[in-house]
Amino acid sequence: MRPSGRARDALRPISIETGATKHAEGSCLIRMGDTHVLCTASVEGRTPPWMRNSGLGWVTAEYGMLPRATHTRNRREASAGKITGRTQEIQRLIGRSLRAGTDRVAMGERQITVDCDVLQADGGTRCASITGGWVALWLAAQKLVDAGELKENPISEHVAAVSCGVYAGQTVLDLDYAEDSEAGTDANVVMTGSGGMVEVQGSAEGATFSRDELNALLDLASAGIAQLVAAQKEAISR
Repeated sequence: MRPSGRARDALRPISIETGATKHAEGSCLIRMGDTHVLCTASVEGRTPPWMRNSGLGWVTAEYGMLPRATHTRNRREASAGKITGRTQEIQRLIGRSLRAGTDRVAMGERQITVDCDVLQADGGTRCASITGGWVALWLAAQKLVDAGELKENPISEHVAAVSCGVYAGQTVLDLDYAEDSEAGTDANVVMTGSGGMVEVQGSAEGATFSRDELNALLDLASAGIAQLVAAQKEAISR
């Protein structure tokens, strides 16, 4: 029995509320159970210096967790004067994932920065950031289309992510913190809406896991991501 009482292949309740902030070109508040992430996308009319005159656009991401997103207060990284290695790794993952669904030629020489701020954490924050970040990115790009600055939306593929793992001897989907902290194996899977693999992060905590368990985890993730993509489609259609 999972702590939440969910079936092994069940996602936590998900909601994606668009237009969550006033000023960002694209924004949403994504809730996956008790993990809540505010995602905003900001458009700049130029690319980083190292990309100038390349004819390509750029999508990048920043990630942060509010001090009381967790059970105890965490010091703001700005106060500490440096970004932790974990934050850097998550930011790069989000950026890579979102670029996988972007036609950077059609985007033109501009940059879109997706900011993912964790308001409340209960496991799976990086996966929620990717799934919600895609919605904010698509909305920002669509605003450029509506303004006549682009002919078509360059966000050509849905991208979503979900966690999975081996908990209490069984493969399960979408780990919350209670499961993540005790899981023998945990993984994060990023996929496109058409089923292409973008990234798979998986590790054993103690005992190893088998090829059959890995295949079972990927099957769970694929089915979960299909549901997340459906939620993305519903969000951007409103």
